[in-house]
Order: sequence, then C-alpha cells, then structure tokens
Amino acid sequence: MDTATHIVMGFGLAGLATLDPLVAQSPLTYQAVMIGVVAGSVIPDIDTVLKLKDNAAYIRNHRGMTHSLPATLLWPFILAAIILALVPGSNASQLLIWTLAAVSIHVFVDIFNAYGTQAARPFTEKWVALGTINIFDPFIFIMHLIGFAIWQTLGHPGITFVIIYATISVYYVLRGFYHKHIIKYVKSQLPGLTKVYLSPTMRWSHYHLAAESEDYFYVGKVNGKKLHLIDRFERTPIDFDNQMIKAAAEDKNVRAFLSFSPIYHWSMARRNGRYVIQFTDLRYYSKGTYPFTATVWLDKHLSVQSSYTGWVFSEQKLRKKLVLARMNS
Repeated sequence: MDTATHIVMGFGLAGLATLDPLVAQSPLTYQAVMIGVVAGSVIPDIDTVLKLKDNAAYIRNHRGMTHSLPATLLWPFILAAIILALVPGSNASQLLIWTLAAVSIHVFVDIFNAYGTQAARPFTEKWVALGTINIFDPFIFIMHLIGFAIWQTLGHPGITFVIIYATISVYYVLRGFYHKHIIKYVKSQLPGLTKVYLSPTMRWSHYHLAAESEDYFYVGKVNGKKLHLIDRFERTPIDFDNQMIKAAAEDKNVRAFLSFSPIYHWSMARRNGRYVIQFTDLRYYSKGTYPFTATVWLDKHLSVQSSYTGWVFSEQKLRKKLVLARMNS
C-alpha cells in the first residue's frame, strides 16, 4: 500500500487497541501503543531511503529484507525498546504485541498489490504479489476516514474499527474472487496463456493486463467484461550465451531489473555506433509507453558506456538519463 494508507491503518489499530483492557486502563500504555502502531505501520518501508543511492539498489531491495519474516519479528523489539525509553512505565508486553500486529499487517497488505514483497524470505526470495488491490485503494482509505469521523463524534473507537476492519476484510475477499474471475475470463479470450498478470486500478472492474503464452506476450486492459488488447510481441528467448547479452546482464541496473520483473520484452539494436539493449516490463503500460525499463549502451568492445533502470515516460527523457549516467560514471 502507499504510505498514506499505511499511516491511517496505524491510527486505526490505535483505535482497535482500546478494546485491550491493559491498554485502555493505562494512559501511558495507550500513548506508547499509539506511537508503536503508527511507527510499526510504516517502518518496513524504511528501505525507501535506498532511492538516495540509485534506482538499482532501490528496485532490488525495496520490500525485500525489510519485509522479510526475520525483519517482521525484529522491528517490534527495536521500536518497543525506543518507545519504552521515551514513555517509561508503559506496559512492555502490550506495546510489543500491538507493534508486532502493526508491522505484520503492513507486510501482509503489501502482498495484495501488483508490486508485492519478499515476505517469505529467508525461505525464498520469490516476490509474493497477488495483484488484487491497487497500491492506493480509495475504498480502504475512505473507510478509515469514516472510522476516524465516528471516533471523534460518537466515540467507541474499538467497536468502530472492529466494524471497519471486518468490512475491509470482506472487501479483500470479494476483490480476490473478482480477480480470479477476470483471470478466467482473460484465458477464455486468449486460449493457450501460461501466465496472466493483472494489475488492479482504483476502479473495481478495471485492470491492466500482461500475459504470456508459449509464443507471445500480450498487453491490454480489462474494462468491466471487455478485453482490449494493446500490444502483442513475439516471445523470443534471451540467449545469455550471446556476448552482448552477457555483457549487459552483468550491469547492476539490468541485474536489478531482471531480479524484479516477471514478464518483460527485450530488444537489441545498433545506434550511433553503439549497441543498445533494452528490457521493458510489460505490466506497467501507461499512456502509450512502457515506463519501467532497463537500458544499456555498449561500445564496440562490449563495455558498458551507460545504463539506467527505473520509470521513465519518453525516449527523450531516457536518453537524457543515459547521457547523465555516462557523464557521472
């Protein structure tokens, strides 16, 4: 989910925590728990600071180790230790329990969008991305705002957020069933598909589609019960024994892209005396472009002149980023 939704979920858990007698009866403990659940609801995304280093580090690691099983268990202890130093006298066990709940819910809800997490680390580094909920879902956000309004006017935050979260849980289930229904529909329209990737939008029945068969990649949109195909690419396997591909695959930006993207188209061309190798994620088609890419420039000796990975919405901007990266290398 986006940061704003994680934050409102933290405050929602603070309301829910009032049902815990050990929290409700102690103002100090409630204060500590509120700090803990709000901090716990955002702390796994601390790896966003990797953007300050470069896109490759961010793409390779965001929602990785910080969302893993060991981190999910470790964050509450770190936060609880800090908060207990700030709010001495609060109930340590209840603080730890509610902070663990906040961190766990953060990681759990993140697996429902198309980006996903590596929540099963260290057992596997596979990305878990169910693709049933948009990163920002208006219904979930508005339900929290309704809950806060009731809390401030009528009181009873615990009961209010029991109802709010029960409603949101039903919503998650319904979105899951509808997601499966759309996948079944897409497969009926495009027989022979081996994989289907649906990215939800903020509208219930609208999805972005990327799919593959043994011979083709497909890109399209599902609007209600209508499938609109946008592109079809021949599926050409990458020859990693090819010297140009091998040279490109050793670049950090390409490695980051390949570690993250499950469905991509690639191309190789020669322009202005250099080889240009480009990998394009097919899941993020937007306004006539495929913005998530990894691109490498190789010279005639197959040395990397420049490379870039990330989101860019025009060929001109991509060239500028590659030129800038070359100047800074």
